[in-house]
Amino acid sequence: MSAQVRPYAAVDLGASSGRVMVGRVGPDTLELTEVHRFSNRPVRVPEGLRWDVLGLYAGVLEGLRAAGGGLASVGIDSWAVDYGLLDADGALLGNPVHYRDPRTEGIAEEVWAALPAGELYAATGLQYAPFNTLYQLTAARSTAQLAQARRLLLIPDLLTYWLTGTQGTELTNASTTQLIDPRTRDWSHPVAQRLGIDLSLFAPLRRPGDPAGELRPEVLEETGLAGPVPVTAVGSHDTASAVAAVPATGERFAYICTGTWSLAGLELDAPVLTEESRAANFTNELGLDGTVRYLRNIMGLWLLQECVRAWGEPDALGSLLREAAGVPALRSVVDAGDAAFLAPGRMPERIAEACRLSGQPVPGSPAEITRCILDSLALAHRRAVEDAQRLAGRSVDVVHIVGGGTRNALLCQLTADACGLPVVAGPTEAAALGNVLVQARAHGPAGDLAGMRRLLTRTQSPTRYEPRGGTRRWKAAQARLARG
Repeated sequence: MSAQVRPYAAVDLGASSGRVMVGRVGPDTLELTEVHRFSNRPVRVPEGLRWDVLGLYAGVLEGLRAAGGGLASVGIDSWAVDYGLLDADGALLGNPVHYRDPRTEGIAEEVWAALPAGELYAATGLQYAPFNTLYQLTAARSTAQLAQARRLLLIPDLLTYWLTGTQGTELTNASTTQLIDPRTRDWSHPVAQRLGIDLSLFAPLRRPGDPAGELRPEVLEETGLAGPVPVTAVGSHDTASAVAAVPATGERFAYICTGTWSLAGLELDAPVLTEESRAANFTNELGLDGTVRYLRNIMGLWLLQECVRAWGEPDALGSLLREAAGVPALRSVVDAGDAAFLAPGRMPERIAEACRLSGQPVPGSPAEITRCILDSLALAHRRAVEDAQRLAGRSVDVVHIVGGGTRNALLCQLTADACGLPVVAGPTEAAALGNVLVQARAHGPAGDLAGMRRLLTRTQSPTRYEPRGGTRRWKAAQARLARG
């Protein structure tokens, strides 16, 4: 290996699986190898839905063992909003609550009684989602666990703490708590005070690229790595890392990070905090180098994942997509952002019922339901890209799709058709690539976000989809959905 090419380990934890990737980075090199993948299955206990965070940590250790020696750094990214609580000795008080747990039902109204929704948005810029950390903390207010807690660590920060013994709160993920002011990029003390949330629970803020300690001797022994191995704060919200890995060549682009969720929007220099933006349910999350991820959360491929799970044929997705391509387009669509689809279970029946209630043809076969889901996602992507441009006052001429959804060629083509714009799909492992690139620039020559993207465009091979057939039928479907 060239002295200029160094290996970095990216721990990338998604809502259904985790992986450890080794990225080799040099002036004209960006190579990513998966060394370990493991499942991430929530567990339902009498108290509710919980993450198996110990299983995740075991997967991380096994992945670092598989990564081999010579690592220049380790970085961790994961999904947002969820957290673990530690006692005064630094011990975890219980398995972190899953964001799909129903404990936050009705909590928003309690929060808004103390701090109206418009004021909350103007202060934090975060869209309403029932599982935002702010609502989770409000729901936990009277619990013995929170009363005993002396520290709150978001999921990537918790795993970093176990690896290093140091505590911090990485900024891009902190911005999903609804307790950060996106203008100052710091905690919103007025919001916390109005809602009775103790910000001293949070460890000091870290920025992407900041040092986050070194692997503890016990971790080195268990993984077989030779120290010292630094751990680096990355864009620890996986969407922040994924957006950093969008191979854009200019500013006139929209992005869609696809996977369990679809996060669709623009990269801006400043937040959009208008009442119109709040009503459209757009969020202002923080990205690298002072950027704002202005986006809308869409339910994403979770809808299809849950249907495939219900059908009991996890290996049949390829044939299912081929059959869905032959189903007539846009017969039935549902609102892919509807919170009614948030909880697991009975997804095929719930989608069929939504179509029936809106007076549309009811999809019956797996192929018909799959086509309904993909058409609905493409339509939601179109609406998000259109609305983001209008609300931010910025036009785009290309849509970049990154993440696991890039493997779904039908979804990528339908998104191009719906938006009436070319779609550039790839890289698939965008979060891991963004993770690795932040580490590489923290431990090598200084580089900005544009420089990272130039390396991506030189080393990655995305697929381009041109729009077909005009957008008239998509406009009609959008109007039909609005009437329903």
